[in-house]
Amino acid sequence: MANVPTAAEATGAVPHWYAPDGDVLSLVEGSGARVTDDDGEEYLDFVSQLYCVNAGHDEDRIVDAMTEQARRIPYVASSKDSPTRDALAARLTEVSPGDLVTGFFSVSGSEANELAAHLAREYTDGHTVLTRWRSYHGGTYGAASFTGDPETRATVERHAATTGAGKFLPPIPRAFGTDDPAELADRAADHLEFVIRNEGPDSVAAVLMEPVGGTSGSYPAPPGYVERVREICDEFGVLLVADEVITGFGRCGDWFGMDTEGVVPDLLTFAKGVTSAYAPLAGVLARPDVAAHFRDAGLDLGQTFAGHPVACAAGVAALDAYEEGLIDNCAALAPYLEQRLRDLESHDAVADVRGRGFLWGVEFADPETGEPFVDPRVDGDADNPVDGVLKAARERGVLVGGGRPNFQLTVAPPLCVDRDDIDEAVDALDAAVTEAF
Repeated sequence: MANVPTAAEATGAVPHWYAPDGDVLSLVEGSGARVTDDDGEEYLDFVSQLYCVNAGHDEDRIVDAMTEQARRIPYVASSKDSPTRDALAARLTEVSPGDLVTGFFSVSGSEANELAAHLAREYTDGHTVLTRWRSYHGGTYGAASFTGDPETRATVERHAATTGAGKFLPPIPRAFGTDDPAELADRAADHLEFVIRNEGPDSVAAVLMEPVGGTSGSYPAPPGYVERVREICDEFGVLLVADEVITGFGRCGDWFGMDTEGVVPDLLTFAKGVTSAYAPLAGVLARPDVAAHFRDAGLDLGQTFAGHPVACAAGVAALDAYEEGLIDNCAALAPYLEQRLRDLESHDAVADVRGRGFLWGVEFADPETGEPFVDPRVDGDADNPVDGVLKAARERGVLVGGGRPNFQLTVAPPLCVDRDDIDEAVDALDAAVTEAF
């Protein structure tokens, strides 16, 4: 006989990414880089929840700005103007790469990527959006088609697939058989050009990619790769769209991940850190001529909560916090975080440590074969020692994230951490790796 749920179990919310046999943490308080569960246990949050609480868990300026806006007027329809929305748009334009302007607001990163795809298709009259294998661009039906991670894409496409999405290989050594950065950049860029030519350049609206891989492995591009991608897109009249949902707002040590590459995209999507996750907000920054096109032609799309004024007030305050020391703190401490994480390479099971700023991945592999101990894409039922690392780190009071695929983990602390926090987190992770392997 099946277990009958209690009243609390039957009426409670079902968490996202939920597994019935999982151990779901219930968090009730947060301060700085730390969170507390309903049993009073404290954790150092080295994943910023979902790579989004960039300013930490108790930034009073954000809370006060949201409260003030809610008291003044809590909601303004997205079809009407709002001074708070305009104020955030102006601030985003000031900090955006190159001459990008704030074009459009939405609610989540998935929807921002869908909106960017729609804008690119309308602007170019192409229909295909190219994205990388080993990428994550969202879990809604449109965004999931762009996602290269099979866990998400297959879950959605098991029932219905969308059209207009194509894939190309990411610039990682495994995909191109070389560890030499210059050779890897050339091979990966040549491959993208091959894909565009074979798709038919006129049919390709955009190349959508993360400046640094997010949950897919925190892998940065080899030097020169992003510049080549920019040149290829320009040659074929394809828009370059940067998915900065994770990499934006200080996560990589500058305002945006593309700033660390020195390349300006045509469209840039953002979410998560724009409000430090204190309220849902996302959007698309656009090249001036692309934004002007839609100002002239109009746009018959919208969302009720796009550019919600309380969220926009949070965004203005979050940008103040980033500007007044948090991004500088990330840039200053990123080399130390890298140094400490690279200490983990002393473990035979740690195959690679990579990342940028406060976004890092730690990959595990069998030292004798170079293959993952368990590849969940191939054998999803096997016991995965990486799950053991996450569990052991949590038992030591540190939260880190599982990667996609789950033969790696992600380290992405809030921008407010200090050296002692880094030492505490990496020491716990070091002990967790020893225990799991």
